[in-house]
Amino acid sequence: MANDLVDQYVLKISCPAASGIVAAVSNCLAGNDCYISEMAQYDDEITGRFFSRIVFRFNEGQGDLELLKEKFADVTAKFAMKADFYEKKNPMKVLIMVSKFDHCLLNLLYRHHKGELDFQITAIVSNHLDLRAIAEREGIRFIYLPVSKDTKQQQEQELLKIVDETKTELVILARYMQILSNNLCTQLSGRAINIHHSFLPGFKGAKPYHQAFERGVKLIGATAHFVTSDLDEGPIIEQEVQRVDHAYMPDDLVSVGRDTETVALSKAVKYFVEHRVFMNDDRTVVFK
Repeated sequence: MANDLVDQYVLKISCPAASGIVAAVSNCLAGNDCYISEMAQYDDEITGRFFSRIVFRFNEGQGDLELLKEKFADVTAKFAMKADFYEKKNPMKVLIMVSKFDHCLLNLLYRHHKGELDFQITAIVSNHLDLRAIAEREGIRFIYLPVSKDTKQQQEQELLKIVDETKTELVILARYMQILSNNLCTQLSGRAINIHHSFLPGFKGAKPYHQAFERGVKLIGATAHFVTSDLDEGPIIEQEVQRVDHAYMPDDLVSVGRDTETVALSKAVKYFVEHRVFMNDDRTVVFK
């Protein structure tokens, strides 16, 4: 039977580093009629933690995943391990948030259509109506949540309600130009990704590319990171850079910036929906 016709699963594990982890995990899977087709691991000597991503399938093509989880409980208990099992055939549910800029949204949709990003879009949420036509053209639910100082808390509660009702697993801020409250950041911790130009901390605020032009930068880029209450300082998942020179005008930098933003964000999303990203204190471990 061809591998692409066999149900495959991903196992993500993290725990304090110790001897025998790989052997215990491998023996448990093999002992329950599983075949490991891919395995990546990392031992962080600074934090003292072990991380691994394992892709496996049942030898006969079909097996009882719930029974395997029960058998695996002995391994998790022995190593104080956090273990999560995922079925690859079930695409992750994502919600995309936008404002007026469309380049990141369009890139995500394009890569989704081409099969590069395997996810299910539960909705597109925006604080403006500019991109509504794109969502409607794609047949995706568009939700308009305008935000003002008086309505911010109410609209964030509505967003959380939508996330809960749709069972959204990842929120993608695809150039959503609105600062999230500390409460919302906490509620979405570890499951919200933002894209930002990499001119931090020197070029915060409005028109960063114009600020970069005035300073004569030679390297520009973009950072995809987890959303935290510390603005634009969450754990980094992916970064993209490109060299520029004195001949680049502000509009040229904006154009290059758009490209770096779309690439960095799409890579970060791909890593996340394929269960390749692990939180490691204020950093991440990403198995590419």
